Amino acid sequence: MAPQMQVTFDCADVPTMVRFWAALLRYEPEPPPPPFSTWEEFARDKGIPEEMWDAWGAVIDPAGEGPRFFFQRVPEPKTAKNRVHLDVRLSRREGSEGMEAEVARAEALGAQRGDEHDELGSRWVVMRDVEGNEFCIS
Repeated sequence: MAPQMQVTFDCADVPTMVRFWAALLRYEPEPPPPPFSTWEEFARDKGIPEEMWDAWGAVIDPAGEGPRFFFQRVPEPKTAKNRVHLDVRLSRREGSEGMEAEVARAEALGAQRGDEHDELGSRWVVMRDVEGNEFCIS
């Protein structure tokens, strides 16, 4: 079996990041493994201390096509520009109106709009998620 792609975020507030990225990507929070019906039930069974229950979380593509996004709580804040970032790519058919609608949807979810670029036939808007991580909508 070939390895599968996972995108991992270090963050301060896992539940907020899970909600943001699930909504932005139209993903869903990853359900707990069987036979558990909730993550709380899983954590209790595994002896995970209650203060760690929100220290990690993931979102998955409901169609099973995109990568899993994993979020882990870390104590240190983000300190510099990302060396790797994500691009949320739209179909070319959606045009400028579709891009503006997606940027507005991201802002309504808590993202901040940055610079806009139009170069060599490509257009994109730099955004920051709820913890300041850069991503682009193109």
